Amino acid sequence: MIADLIPDTTNAYKSGLKRFDQITTVDGISTPFYEEFKKALNAHKGQIVDLTVDRKGTVDTLHTLVTSEGTIGFYRVVFPDTMDSLGLIKFEKTQYSFFESFPAGVKMAGEKLKSYVSQFRKIFSPKTEAYKTVGGFKAMGSVFPSMWDWQSFWMITAFFSIALAFMNILPIPALDGGHVLFTLLEMITGRKPSQKVLEYAQVVGMILILALVIYVNGNDWFGWGKGR
Repeated sequence: MIADLIPDTTNAYKSGLKRFDQITTVDGISTPFYEEFKKALNAHKGQIVDLTVDRKGTVDTLHTLVTSEGTIGFYRVVFPDTMDSLGLIKFEKTQYSFFESFPAGVKMAGEKLKSYVSQFRKIFSPKTEAYKTVGGFKAMGSVFPSMWDWQSFWMITAFFSIALAFMNILPIPALDGGHVLFTLLEMITGRKPSQKVLEYAQVVGMILILALVIYVNGNDWFGWGKGR
């Protein structure tokens, strides 16, 4: 199990786990594959486990707290160039022409949006406690790899753009989605909302947005969610 992205607010980061570390055992249990690793963490939810880590030939033991979700807070290798350079898997690149790249890009954007919406829905489920892992500017910055890579940079930037576009169309006053909602109501009822109603809606929308910004950034710096 290779660690790639490790946000600095997570238990994995706090225990000393570094990028490209290979976790070989969890409390003495061999975890060569993700299934074994996940099973071992699920068996120790809320407990501190000993991770045996191979760091470029140097073996170390890290004491890490497992969350109630059965996670320690890192992402598996997600960049093709990283996996290829580590010799974990061999990738074949498909070259697209200028015109072929447009439908390929649209398809990838659709897949990323679908994945993001699926994760976004989990924030509102108390069972997943996903709301504890949301982060702000600090978390967004920590997602970028420590070593500069143009492809990784633009892929992450594009993902953020897709995520922000989705957030912007939510029916929240003060966002574009809120304006669309009031326009649809006007089309259906044939009556334009009063200026007072629009003003109050804008105020409520701004309060919600500011509250969200404070919460996610507070989660970054002060660990309000207590779930990472």
